[in-house]
Amino acid sequence: MGSQEVTSWQGKNVTVAGLGVSGIPAARVLHGLGALVTVVNDGDDERSRTQADELRAEGISVRLGDGATLPEGTELVVTTPGWQPDKPLFAAAAAAGVEVWGDVELAWRLRGPDAAPWLAVTGTNGKTTTVRMLASILEAAGLRTAAVGNIGVSLLDVVTGEDTYDVLAVELSSYQLHWAPSLRAHSAAVLNLAPDHLDWHGSMEAYAADKGRVYEGNQVACVYNVADKATEDLVREADVEEGCRAIGFTLNAPAPSQLGVVDGILVDRAFVPDRQKQAQELAEISDVQPPAPHNIANALAAAALARAYGVPATAVRDGLRAFRPDAHRIEHVADVAEVAYVDDSKATNTHAAEASLAAYESIVWIAGGLAKGATFDELVTKSAKRLRGVVLIGADRALIREALARHAPEVPVVDLDRTDTGAMSEAVRQAARLAEPGDTVLMAPACASMDMFTNYNKRGDAFADAVRELGASA
Repeated sequence: MGSQEVTSWQGKNVTVAGLGVSGIPAARVLHGLGALVTVVNDGDDERSRTQADELRAEGISVRLGDGATLPEGTELVVTTPGWQPDKPLFAAAAAAGVEVWGDVELAWRLRGPDAAPWLAVTGTNGKTTTVRMLASILEAAGLRTAAVGNIGVSLLDVVTGEDTYDVLAVELSSYQLHWAPSLRAHSAAVLNLAPDHLDWHGSMEAYAADKGRVYEGNQVACVYNVADKATEDLVREADVEEGCRAIGFTLNAPAPSQLGVVDGILVDRAFVPDRQKQAQELAEISDVQPPAPHNIANALAAAALARAYGVPATAVRDGLRAFRPDAHRIEHVADVAEVAYVDDSKATNTHAAEASLAAYESIVWIAGGLAKGATFDELVTKSAKRLRGVVLIGADRALIREALARHAPEVPVVDLDRTDTGAMSEAVRQAARLAEPGDTVLMAPACASMDMFTNYNKRGDAFADAVRELGASA
């Protein structure tokens, strides 16, 4: 099929790799356009069979239990983001000269001629919060917008739906960017880069390169994190439109072409007439909830993208004031006996946990779960002086315990060797025992949750329930 735009899908043989949240919509959209769709899926469990039956009833072919073989006659493969690049199916496609697109690439190709431009956000941590902040700012400016993409709202549904938008706030994962070669955003931001998903990408270099794809072809602004040089390096390497600018965000006073913070005020020295001498006030730190350092950084990145689109300063302030973070993201649950209990279950890697720990002075830290190949020495070294005590849970807690023994041997540690439903209640009770008035008990696990919980939401709910239980007995 080459890289030419598809003028007609009628009768095109398209293979969709994987059922699931993006595979099923892709199959339905392509079938609706007249393509001959075959879905291939590794699994052949009860759920897959139910999904397959529904698709077959609509006239879509499904092949369960064999995701490795390329169906004969395939002219294009559309993959779900979770399928790793080293899958045999993709090697077969490459050998046959067949392109592989992700669901984001498909959505990009299906946009109409008057489609809304995309303001794109990627990074290891903070993507969802930043995209939702951005959408709130755009709405405050009176623009028709939506927060879409990896955030849970399918881009395919948006671009093929009946609603019209002025501009879209788009969250993109490294998986999605890997399979989206022709995506060209109006402006884009890489919030930060830390080791994550290396099992999928194969190396930190490959992971960073996929994140950097978000800058390719940007028209107005490539937004980067001044404190994270790797993000600026990706801007330097990007092939952008003539006149596109590099715009930094920083928690310090901004240089020209940057957004930053001066005396508790978020200011813009990028989108002003004379950036050498002028700065535009955007909002106060108190307008950002919660005002933790990494969340201020998210707000500055969102503001930079909104300003790149031409949004007035007042909309930045109003949008940030209106925004409320999702659950389980540095969420204050309750105060019990003058100790604050904070749920940051979304901190599923060390980089996110480090940002969360940096927001408080004296902490009893609840941590542990599935490490996903992570190491904890750097995190413990940076956070040791803030730790009053640590309670460890989960399958890979020994990795954190050993890092604590090396770098913070004086910090008391409770190692909970249990994974039953009462484990979180016990963790909260132990944390309460270690805490003193004025401390924060922070659950920022630095690990994934699937060893003990369905997902990070369930883990956060268990923590909140345990805190309320503690409060009732206090």
